[in-house]
Amino acid sequence: MLSLQNMLNGLGAAAIPCHRDIYKAARSCLTDRSMAVRCAAAKCLLELQNEAVFMWSTDLDSVVTLCFKSFESSNYDVRLAVSKLLGTVLARALTSKQTTASTRHNFRRISLEEVMELLGTGFLRGSCGFLRASGDMLKGTSSVSRDVRVGVTQAYVVFVSTLGAQWLERNFSTFLSHILDLVSQSHPKAIQSQMDAIGCRRCVSFILRATVGGLLGEKAQIAAAKEICQAIWKLKKVVDAAMSESNLETRISTTDVTASQHVLVCALQELGSLIHGLGTTAAPLLQDSSTGVLEAVISVIIHPSISVRLTAAWCLRCIAVALPSYVSLLLDRCIERLGALKSSPEAVTGYSFAVAALLGAVKHSPLGIPHGKGKVIMTVAEDLLCSASQNSRISLQRTQAGWLLIAALMTLGPAVVQHHLPRMLLLWKCIFPSSPKDLETEKTRGDSFTWQVTLEGRAGALCAIKSFVSHCAGLLTDDVVQRLLPPLPSAVDLLTQLSSIYKSYGNSLKTSSTVYRHKLYELLAVLPPKTYEGSFCAVLKELVADLTVPDSQIDASTFLLPPLCHENDLLLLGPLLQETDHRFIEEQLLLGNSIAGGSLEYDPYSIYEKVAKGDSVPKPLPPVLSVISAATRLFGVMFSHVAESHRLQVLEQLLNSIKQTKGSRQQIVQLNVVSAFSTSLKHLANCKGSLGPEEVRRSALTLVMSALESNNPLLRCAAAECLARLAQVVSDSAFTAGLAQVSFDKLKSARDVVSRTGHSLALGCLYRYLGGIGSIQHLNACVGILYTLSQDSTSPDVQAWALHSLSLIVDLAGPLYNVHVEPTLSLVLMLLLTVPPAYAEVHQSLGRCLNALITMLGPELQGSSTTVSALRTSCLLGCAVMQDNPDCLVQAQAISCLQQLHMFAPRHVNLSSLVSCLCEILLDNSVLVNLCSSYLLLRRAVVACLRQLVQREAAEVSEYAVALVKESREDFTPDVNIREIGLEGALLGLLDKELDQRLCQDIKETLTHMLTSMAVEKLSFWLKLCKDVLAASADFNTVASVDTTQEEETAKVDDASVLTSDSDERFHPFSNPRWSTRVFAAECVCKIVSQCENAGSAHFDITLAQERKQRDSRDDFLVLHLADLIRMAFMAATDHSDQLRLSGLQTLLIVVRKFAAVPEPEFPGHVILEQYQANVGAALRPAFAPETPPDVTAKACQVCSAWIASGVVSDLNDLRRVHQLLVSSLVKVQAGKEAQSQQYNESTSTMEILAVLKAWAEVYIVAVEKQKNQSDAHNHCLKIANSAEESYGEVTSSASGLLDLVQADLGTLSKLWLAALQDFALLTLPSEYASQLPAEGGTFYTAETIENARPHYYNSWALILYATALWLTSTGFIVVDPDEGVTNLSRPVTPTTMCQDSSTRPLVKSPEDVNTDRFHLILGISVEFLCLPRSDEAMENIIACLRALQALFEVPWPRSKIGGDQELGVELLNVLHRLILTRESPDIQLAALEVVRLILFAAQEHVKEKRRSAEVDDGAAEKETLPEFGEGKDTGGLVPGKSLVFATLELCVCILVRQLPQLNPKLTCSPAVQSGKHLLLSEDGSRLVAAALVILSDVPAICSPEGSVSVLPTILYLIIGVLKETAVKLQDGQLPFTVAASLQALKGLLSSPMARAEKSRTAWTDLLRSALVTVLNCWDQVDGLLQELDEVSLLTAITVFVMSTSPEVTTVECLQKRCIEKFKITLDSKDPLVQCKCYQLLHSIFQHPNKTVSYPYIHSLAPAIVGKLQETEKVKPENAAELQVIQEGIKVVTALTAAAEEEHRGHLVACLLPILISFLLDENALVSATNSAKNLHEFALQNLMQIGPQYSSVFKKLMASSPTMKARLESAVKGNQESIKVKTAKHAKNPGKSSSIQLKTSFL
Repeated sequence: MLSLQNMLNGLGAAAIPCHRDIYKAARSCLTDRSMAVRCAAAKCLLELQNEAVFMWSTDLDSVVTLCFKSFESSNYDVRLAVSKLLGTVLARALTSKQTTASTRHNFRRISLEEVMELLGTGFLRGSCGFLRASGDMLKGTSSVSRDVRVGVTQAYVVFVSTLGAQWLERNFSTFLSHILDLVSQSHPKAIQSQMDAIGCRRCVSFILRATVGGLLGEKAQIAAAKEICQAIWKLKKVVDAAMSESNLETRISTTDVTASQHVLVCALQELGSLIHGLGTTAAPLLQDSSTGVLEAVISVIIHPSISVRLTAAWCLRCIAVALPSYVSLLLDRCIERLGALKSSPEAVTGYSFAVAALLGAVKHSPLGIPHGKGKVIMTVAEDLLCSASQNSRISLQRTQAGWLLIAALMTLGPAVVQHHLPRMLLLWKCIFPSSPKDLETEKTRGDSFTWQVTLEGRAGALCAIKSFVSHCAGLLTDDVVQRLLPPLPSAVDLLTQLSSIYKSYGNSLKTSSTVYRHKLYELLAVLPPKTYEGSFCAVLKELVADLTVPDSQIDASTFLLPPLCHENDLLLLGPLLQETDHRFIEEQLLLGNSIAGGSLEYDPYSIYEKVAKGDSVPKPLPPVLSVISAATRLFGVMFSHVAESHRLQVLEQLLNSIKQTKGSRQQIVQLNVVSAFSTSLKHLANCKGSLGPEEVRRSALTLVMSALESNNPLLRCAAAECLARLAQVVSDSAFTAGLAQVSFDKLKSARDVVSRTGHSLALGCLYRYLGGIGSIQHLNACVGILYTLSQDSTSPDVQAWALHSLSLIVDLAGPLYNVHVEPTLSLVLMLLLTVPPAYAEVHQSLGRCLNALITMLGPELQGSSTTVSALRTSCLLGCAVMQDNPDCLVQAQAISCLQQLHMFAPRHVNLSSLVSCLCEILLDNSVLVNLCSSYLLLRRAVVACLRQLVQREAAEVSEYAVALVKESREDFTPDVNIREIGLEGALLGLLDKELDQRLCQDIKETLTHMLTSMAVEKLSFWLKLCKDVLAASADFNTVASVDTTQEEETAKVDDASVLTSDSDERFHPFSNPRWSTRVFAAECVCKIVSQCENAGSAHFDITLAQERKQRDSRDDFLVLHLADLIRMAFMAATDHSDQLRLSGLQTLLIVVRKFAAVPEPEFPGHVILEQYQANVGAALRPAFAPETPPDVTAKACQVCSAWIASGVVSDLNDLRRVHQLLVSSLVKVQAGKEAQSQQYNESTSTMEILAVLKAWAEVYIVAVEKQKNQSDAHNHCLKIANSAEESYGEVTSSASGLLDLVQADLGTLSKLWLAALQDFALLTLPSEYASQLPAEGGTFYTAETIENARPHYYNSWALILYATALWLTSTGFIVVDPDEGVTNLSRPVTPTTMCQDSSTRPLVKSPEDVNTDRFHLILGISVEFLCLPRSDEAMENIIACLRALQALFEVPWPRSKIGGDQELGVELLNVLHRLILTRESPDIQLAALEVVRLILFAAQEHVKEKRRSAEVDDGAAEKETLPEFGEGKDTGGLVPGKSLVFATLELCVCILVRQLPQLNPKLTCSPAVQSGKHLLLSEDGSRLVAAALVILSDVPAICSPEGSVSVLPTILYLIIGVLKETAVKLQDGQLPFTVAASLQALKGLLSSPMARAEKSRTAWTDLLRSALVTVLNCWDQVDGLLQELDEVSLLTAITVFVMSTSPEVTTVECLQKRCIEKFKITLDSKDPLVQCKCYQLLHSIFQHPNKTVSYPYIHSLAPAIVGKLQETEKVKPENAAELQVIQEGIKVVTALTAAAEEEHRGHLVACLLPILISFLLDENALVSATNSAKNLHEFALQNLMQIGPQYSSVFKKLMASSPTMKARLESAVKGNQESIKVKTAKHAKNPGKSSSIQLKTSFL
């Protein structure tokens, strides 16, 4: 068949003559016994119908009947293949118009109705002909086998998918009515039993889900939802009519009503799923009053059929999850109806179901419901329970409804439930009799009805308590557990009495007693076993009875066992147990014939529980079955807690009961017992318990071994797993070896398939939980046996199980398996080639073996030795064979093997062929269902493999995919155009179509990896992809028109794109993507921006980007796509979907932050974003509309503040648009709690308010900072000149304007900020202070929602704190509102209301108190936070907090507080020290140091103030008696922990040693730090060191004289240490930053008043001298490293000492000599810069007022200077540096002349003048002279002009004595005057030159 298929494929139309023969051959094969043959025949026929017209024309009926026959007793693969054939043939039949003329005469057009009729026949009547069917109808037996029904269902889906989404949109109403008709009363056969009905409903739901949910875009889905609504309304009318006639002819009408129920259930389920999938994009659908979705659903809540009521409730739940804004609204409506219709039984159950379902939806809604709703529901529930007994007609319904509401209420979690706990516990206590005696009397009274009500009520109560225990574990304190316990014993008593009650009151109680049993078991399973120890025996007895004498004769293995098997072992049991796309309908085949699967009506309590997967309806099983699964679970828990002696009895009893039953009954009992025992072993293993003595083990073993040889393969799997658990629990190697031996013996002797499969699997599982196989003997034995079994070609089953077991053993043995690798590989290869492909299960096991082998070899596969390369080749060969297997699962195995190989040996996997194989599977056009292979596991394997490939080689993978299409062969034409959109686009398209969660996750990860590695290179491509996805929805959005003043071109482009997206479907790669795909695209845009950020600055600099683009047109930069980024953010931010709006706003925020500073090159002074302000405004505006959800508004506030703060828009009028939005939300905040909407949880309004306040805070902070920068700039400008007036004026206007904008609301804002901070302070209190919190909650949070509000406060407090601190400092803590602290405010505003009663509060606080409160609030919050910032705490928060402290201490009043409170200061310093230790960031450390400086400053002010006031007070008294202020008092001692000075020093040392480890004396001795090696610090490092030095030099000021003496050595050591370590020569002769700082600090320190104070003077002098010696020694230490040390820095230090200290420090002979020596050396330096600096320093020393200081220097150094100057006559300066040296020298001598005494002056002038005159040039020389010579000439001339008049006598004398000099001078003066004349004539307009000369002359 397969070869025929391929031949047909190759021949195409040429094979027409033999089509008939092939058709005949294939027909017989299609109903063959072997499933593989059927599959092949179906594939062959599928190929045939491409050309053979007769198949879908004349022979259509027979083809259809044939397919129906083929479905009978088929397996999953056959159903897939045949349904594909059937669907495709029918679709061809419908669409074929252009048939050739020759066939026209016998060809009739077939209509849609006929096709539907054909399929419907199969669905309803099965494969038998029409005559047979009618015969069966007479007999009344149902003839439709489920296989056929499921097959036809799949054919429906294929049929619609083949015709495509557009066809479905056009014909949806016909299609819908046909599909719903399948379960309507016109075909009573299909729904005659409940079981059949459930099966059919599932099939119908599946058809609708797969077509409407899978094919249609959002627009079409909304249209479909409207159609479904119409259908619901029609049915509603039928029901209404029937109900109104019901009083006349009751019998007839009820059948009508019940008949319509199944149609309604299907319609409601599909409606719910549709809206659930649409999410918030369904809002327009619900707002459309003409459709009336909500009305339709609510109208059928009171339908007489319970399953309709439940499904309607479920549909409401879906609506609530999709649209959180409707939850409260729907709850109110249902509660109101429930109250109004309390006397109708349908309404009571219907509306209570609805309320319960809605409560279940609250968990999924991020915005919650108002807290008060819980109270309302609790009241309604109590009311229902109390009124139940009043009216017997509805007492059952009321009881059930009451408990259902309470149980659903529990899902809201502890925060809500704790308020209602006492009432609930009271109800729980009352429902059970309080003593056994009461129970006895109860039994004697009552009839079957009262018992039914009682049991229902008690089951409900049990359910409510179970819900409480599982959802509110936080409330289960010992006290609550004690109150839960009393009713339990009587509940168990009732359980034991059930059978007798059941006997006496007959069958009607059967269901309710089963339900009661089930609920009790469920509750006991979640309670801690200790709580009901007393009832163990009674409960166990009942459990054993339930397991061994089951009510049902149903084989429940398929739902009991899979959870107990290991997921790897389930692969053995075929596709039914694995996840497939058709799981939903295939399940019913799995569960055997007697049961169709779960359905909501079996257990209404499941309506509020969390659904296991996706949006599918919960499917509880019928009570008979669910009671068994509850019993097995409870048995598992209890068995592990009973005494070991008791265990033996229980096991014996179970074994006996299996022995006593016979036949199928025995199998069921065995199944129940094994699953119960397996569960208990699992529990024992988890709690590390032991099983018990030898006897217990023996009976356990008997139990498991018998199951290992059961006929049911599932049971064998479970038994093997059970054996592994048994080995784990016993954990005794002898016992395990014994188990293995048993299996060995069995396998040697046994010949039957059952025991061989069971025991071979047991061998594989045995060591699963024992940490792997350790014994080589055991391994060899296993391998030997399994080799033999795997070659047993008589039974494929044995082969499959043995190979699977072998794969487990390879995994467990690990490296031990190495010896067996080669033989195993050759075995695997041989079997792959010899086992027929029809035995897919064997091939799948082989695939698992190969995978295990590759994993075990691991990275060794990279090796290059011959053995390794042989192994590698075998692996690759195996993969190739498996890739060619027709079975999808085997292909999936092949792909995962290749994936492993690629991981371990990437070079050896042929990437191009692998990628092309993956793409063909993913994008294969021939399988239209879900756009790709119909096998879910295969698709998963492909995407998982791609995900791994692109992590390493994204670019290659994407190229190969595109290349594959370019060379595309005819048979591969994917319908997505990879050429244009690449693999990335194809994956995005797939993401949009795919419904499986895990697969979508993998696709997203694959795309993310591709994006991170390639987005920067393929920027335009990625942005276009995202834009296409986002823009595809733009036409659907009718976006608010943008008032853009944008350039015309973009507008044109947009129009074009909108037009094409409608008219030309093919052109647009993505048609109507779902909102989740669009959200993903928006997230991708954000990722692209961050990738570009890492890639380089050109992406954010338009000039640079344009330059580089011109150089190389292939380069691409993000900034060139800014218009697209803004447009995408705008499209997303204005969508219907809330998720997408959030993503769009986030994108906008990122774009604004990243591009705010990019200048616009064409308009200097403007930024590039300015042109987009209209778009930004338009994107933000809808988010502030009243109906917008709070989370969107909160996000938009963040964008607003970022936009205003970014400074993009400088014009206030433009800013006002966005500012207005913030103002409007501030108004909303002021309205207070009363005005909040009652739509969402209160914590959401907290979120919104805090977002608004945080946004305002950010704007205010930026405004203040801008103003501060400008006032600095302003002062700077004024210093420079007045020319820049106008430009400066403009700049200030924008900043002060921004401040003015905020100023208007500051009064309000400051109150709100303080209130928010006060809330935050309360919320951060540790839990033990909970009692002190205000009972009604804070200003912005309510007491009930305190937990939900916390994260919002944590998110926004830091900026609010900073803003508040800035505001307080701007008012200088002076302003206090007149109404502050007065009680008549509408809301608590300031910290004054903290924890005080109005009675105790003073009416008005003094301003001082208010200020103190505020000061402590800010300080307290900051210290509390800085003590323990979480490790993941955002940097911004820490910086904001430190800045707030800085702002606080910049004002005198708070400084006086901290200065006066030394403990507070010390504590703050310690906190900051710790922060500096734990945070590496230089920004944080600098900010912290700034705070330290201010604290120190405050302490200084405090000390000064005290000294001043003491002097004023004791003015008359003697100086000696003044007390000592400052630290250290009279002793000079400092106490660590109490001393501010000590804390400051600690902190500074920490900073300095961290930057310069050499300063630490402990380290310097160690060899790790080489002394003398200089480090250049980073810029941040230098700034930190400088800041620390500034602080150090301030320390002595807060000490007493004695104290200053004790800290001085430390400070000097550190300052000079920094000087010494960082004094390195820089290129430009600048001083290093740190050196400048240390010299500054030194100067500050040396000029400290303490050096002169009498008490400390002598000590200071000694210390300063030794410091000077240290500086001088710096020179001498350096041997061989002289070049590095900067002499200038050290000389400057010496000069600072000479100039700043009192003379007695430096005038000591020896010191002075050494200092002068240094100057001498430096004067002779070769470096002109050094000389120059040296002259400048000497200049200042020579001018020292104290002669004792300056004279020795003058005497020693002046002669040398004059000598040097005289030398320069011969050597003229070469360059500017040398010129400067000469100029400085002249200045020094001039200064000397001025300082000298009268009698010596003459000599000096006489020396100086000749030198100056020698510098003059004559006119000829002047023309040709160098620049420096000219300058020197001018300089000398000026000096001469000055000196001449000053010392005229000397001057004249000299001129007289030397005529040459005179002549020289005169000519120079003349020349000068002439040149001035010429210049003034020429440049009258430009007086600059002369002014510059004037400036120069005024140097001295």
